[in-house]
Amino acid sequence: MTSLQAPKGTFDILPPDAERRQGLETAARKILGAAGYRRIETPAFEATELFARGVGEATDIVQKEMYTFDDGGGRSLTLRPEGTAPVCRAYVEHGMHKLPQPVKFWYLSSFFRAEQPQKGRYRQFWQVGAETIGAAGPETDAEMIVLLAELLEAMLVKGTRLRLSSLGSPETRQQYRERLTAYLREHESRLSSEVRDRIGLNPLRAFDATDPGTREVMAAAPRLLDALEADDAEHFAAVRELLDASDVRYEIDPTLVRGLDYYTRTVFEFTSDALGAQSGVGGGGRYDRLIEQLGGQPTPASGWAAGVERILMSGTEPPIAPDPVDLFIALSDRDAGTAAAAFVVAREARRAGMAAQLELTGRSLKGQLKQADRIGARYVAIVEGDSRATLKEMSSGEQQELSLSAVIPTVLRGSRLT
Repeated sequence: MTSLQAPKGTFDILPPDAERRQGLETAARKILGAAGYRRIETPAFEATELFARGVGEATDIVQKEMYTFDDGGGRSLTLRPEGTAPVCRAYVEHGMHKLPQPVKFWYLSSFFRAEQPQKGRYRQFWQVGAETIGAAGPETDAEMIVLLAELLEAMLVKGTRLRLSSLGSPETRQQYRERLTAYLREHESRLSSEVRDRIGLNPLRAFDATDPGTREVMAAAPRLLDALEADDAEHFAAVRELLDASDVRYEIDPTLVRGLDYYTRTVFEFTSDALGAQSGVGGGGRYDRLIEQLGGQPTPASGWAAGVERILMSGTEPPIAPDPVDLFIALSDRDAGTAAAAFVVAREARRAGMAAQLELTGRSLKGQLKQADRIGARYVAIVEGDSRATLKEMSSGEQQELSLSAVIPTVLRGSRLT
């Protein structure tokens, strides 16, 4: 085996995998497109400041997981670790606030995080996501959740569960953060060293800790959901009512903490029992302050992202039908005239809208017919010289000699050979 292997935490997308990913992309385009979402793609790397300001300097992503480098001109760039901040940057940069609001986007892109590789988590990974910018109502949050639920259902993801909560406003969260910090300081001796070191930086992340002592402390910790202002509580209640009306099942989880600082009000996460301990498939929430933080006007927004690899791992793999092949062009011999004529037939067949493949490897005529059968070709045109061919219908075995110019019209008619 060659030593030039793919770097740890990355992987090759081979043709069978690409076909499943294509199925996911098709489902996303259908579901999101029907709801008015249009595709957007942002650069693979952005200014590092975008993520420091947008994602949050205290987050694990910015603190430990970003691939950051100097571009040779003194500018710090970062491979994008997530999709929301770049989409918002594009919204601001291109003056999309002038468009009729809301502006709806979806994307399917690769992202990069320097985290420990494990099942379903890679250093280069793919996400499908959706963002609605310019709408403040609870209907937007509910639509976000319903659309992701529909996509997971379309991909036959098994054992899904929806966790739902609200983070309120940044002001409410700051007041709560002070209460939680005081609580953690009071029980500091029972916390893991990692949580202790981060109390002042990001105390909410303590809810994600797996250490038994920390989890015992957090079981009695104050809950942000109990401290919401009246309008935030009303917004959250409206989101739940819309989900109830849509028959979307969920569980309220007051400990739900998304790993990004820009979230406000509604947050949610879908998990799958098929993934084991690392069960997260996708999630998101509202981020009403992010556009303004990036230099735009105050603009409400909501969105989500889901891991492509995790969707495919937790979904039931549907049978993938091979792409149909209308015509396989074989060569009776290898002289220059026959080869040129076969090449032209293949080109003209594709121009006519047919799926056509040309013999390329130098097989014997028997080997060429076996290859045509292997790929499921409907017809084989055995080119003989520069003007004649034998056209064989593979299902019946019937064949007919005809001029090269008659091959494509005959296949397009699809009539039985006589």
